[in-house]
Amino acid sequence: MASTVSDGDDAADRYRRAQRGLSRLLLRDVGRMWRLFNPGRPAAFPDWLAAANEVVARYGEMSAALAAEFYEAQRAASAVSGSFTVPLADASPAEQVEAALRWATHDVWPQDAEAEAQWQPLGSRLAVAERRTGAVAQKLVADQGRETVRQAVREDRQAVGYARAAALGACAFCALMASRGAVYATAESAGREANERFSGDASVVKFHDNCHCAVIPVFRGQRFELSRHAAEWGRLYQEHAQGHPGDQLRLFRAAFKEHQSAEGR
Repeated sequence: MASTVSDGDDAADRYRRAQRGLSRLLLRDVGRMWRLFNPGRPAAFPDWLAAANEVVARYGEMSAALAAEFYEAQRAASAVSGSFTVPLADASPAEQVEAALRWATHDVWPQDAEAEAQWQPLGSRLAVAERRTGAVAQKLVADQGRETVRQAVREDRQAVGYARAAALGACAFCALMASRGAVYATAESAGREANERFSGDASVVKFHDNCHCAVIPVFRGQRFELSRHAAEWGRLYQEHAQGHPGDQLRLFRAAFKEHQSAEGR
């Protein structure tokens, strides 16, 4: 009998909590590092960038290691044959990290006097820059873990696909992505029951800053099953947004917001 894997099972929840715990530690260290940020010394900014890059790289390795451990445990539980060593995803290129951090902090520095952000006091601009720095660092780190699972699925012959796991309380965008279920590696592994909702890599792997969604693997012989909350999100999509090209997300967000209000969330 085929085993079942779900975005809402205990293993997925534990893994998501582990990655979220890592994000909290990352934000703690980003906060400590922020004390070294000195807008009065622009010449020191490259040194701060280098230090921030090191923090992101260190935590990214930990995120990838957590992902590899999770993947191996899921593979063992699936009882597929053969062995497989999970390759850890590479860190984001230094130039990508630097570009993200420059974006996060760009309103601190004097720029176009007409820019609305420049009308704000320096203290307000610094607070915004600190929040943005934490957000982009969190995404870069979490993405390295998520890419570790996706990369393993692509290289492991016993893996057929992966799904997005989003917890209750997720935003409308993440709920919609999670409701799409498992993305299969090939048309053959998708099987006859698959449809257009289960195709296209981009259908579940877009993530935003401060997103805590996880990617979970699906192996041969397993049946993927949406959690109760993700299935409900899928129902909302089908009833309110499906069949409206270019307007699906707006319609889903409206239905999702109404649903959340009715549920008291």
